[in-house]
Amino acid sequence: MRDLPEGKWMQKADAHTIQEIGIPSVVLMEHAAQKTVEVMEQEGIDCSCVLVVCGSGNNGGDGFAAARLFAWEGKRVHVVFGGKESSLSPECRLQKQIVENLGIPVFYDIPDESYTVVVDAVFGVGLSREVSGGNAALLKKMNGLSCTKVAVDIPSGICSATGKVLGCAFCADLTVAFQCEKLGTVFSPGREYAGKVRAVDIGIDTAFYQECKEICFTLEKKDLPALLPARKENSHKGTYGKVLMVTGSRGMAGAAYLSAKAAYICGAGLVQIYTEESNRAILQQLLPEAVISVYGQYDPERLKTLLEWADVVCIGCGLGRNEVSEKLLEGTLQNAHAPCVIDADGINLLARHLELLDKTSASVILTPHMREMTRLLGCSMEELQEHRFERLMEFSDRYPAVCALKDARTIVAQRGKRTFVNTAGNQAMAKAGSGDVLAGVAAGLLAGGKDPYDSTVLGVYLHACGGDAARQKYGSYSVLAQDLIEGIQACLKEAEEQNPS
Repeated sequence: MRDLPEGKWMQKADAHTIQEIGIPSVVLMEHAAQKTVEVMEQEGIDCSCVLVVCGSGNNGGDGFAAARLFAWEGKRVHVVFGGKESSLSPECRLQKQIVENLGIPVFYDIPDESYTVVVDAVFGVGLSREVSGGNAALLKKMNGLSCTKVAVDIPSGICSATGKVLGCAFCADLTVAFQCEKLGTVFSPGREYAGKVRAVDIGIDTAFYQECKEICFTLEKKDLPALLPARKENSHKGTYGKVLMVTGSRGMAGAAYLSAKAAYICGAGLVQIYTEESNRAILQQLLPEAVISVYGQYDPERLKTLLEWADVVCIGCGLGRNEVSEKLLEGTLQNAHAPCVIDADGINLLARHLELLDKTSASVILTPHMREMTRLLGCSMEELQEHRFERLMEFSDRYPAVCALKDARTIVAQRGKRTFVNTAGNQAMAKAGSGDVLAGVAAGLLAGGKDPYDSTVLGVYLHACGGDAARQKYGSYSVLAQDLIEGIQACLKEAEEQNPS
């Protein structure tokens, strides 16, 4: 697991390390400079002629210290000071004085020379205002240089909390992030401005992040073995849960198939698909392992019987938005006691009847994409894109549900839990049926005994890892939703083989 703090939390960890642990700020600065130089060399960057551009805060101090280390290695180094003498932090003033004492050239504008790399140490994670005037002109000049570009901790001009460009920003090929990658380099456009991000340990104590619900986190592949539901040797299909899939209206057998198969490959013991009657034959052929039950009209007693049978319910994939579909959703939420995953058309129908979330006795997982989320919130796409965290948190505080807001960076939120931000996955997954697979993955993990929040977090990450495996095999253009299932299978096998138990 990796923490993804925004700037204010990184500053709190920095202050805690200095004041409570007792490590002086200048020591952390030396570590930061050393790691910056090491990573640049590890990445094979030509550091024979280095330009370091420094501000007047501690980020600038990191830059001055790095310039000194490059000079000690015999590199040709120029430093540009883009801050104000009156604004120098004590540590930055010290590092600047050392550089000047060593005779390393310090300029106040970028010299008209050629460099192999420019290092951005102008602003740190605390930047909250728009970059303008001379600072904006400096960043534009840096971007215009024909050389490799490296950012110290975060690209100057990128908001550490949202990834927004604050007027103007440095566009890096590599960002050396201290202790943790910042949330702002996970989301676009900060993600693109950061380039490749390498997080390095410089000695800042972040242990208290684990207890802080406001700090986002992400997963890594090494986390998978410990997170998967246990598979006991002495077990049978009933051990791993019965999943009811209320999916597939007329002509939408594919959505029912993809979600049901995904539930099976993620460990569910038995899957029953309750679908429109015209889908029976094709589903029996596509997925003979599933039990197929069908409806023509809404049958409340039949639905109640199926809900009593189920340990997990998944509703909405290809369900349609007609009158029968609407009654199926209402009947499910009114009568289900097992956890429910609601996806796609189920979410669109739910947007008309949000009061059902307050009345249901079932634990609910919602998996909306951005457009579906605007219907749940009653807001515009522009509003959601601009304030996705705020709107998602408001929704999670209002309704007792786990919500996975799907996008290039999917966010999982639940009241009282830390927010998960998925950093795996890729553009190849932007295909019809991908969401059906995710709904089935979450249902399968629920059936294996994971709670709703953990099933959603693990499901989102596992789904994305399957997408990465599929792209590696088929490329970015040719991945289909069923290829995600194949990729998930490979990831599960790999994780199982790594699990010592």
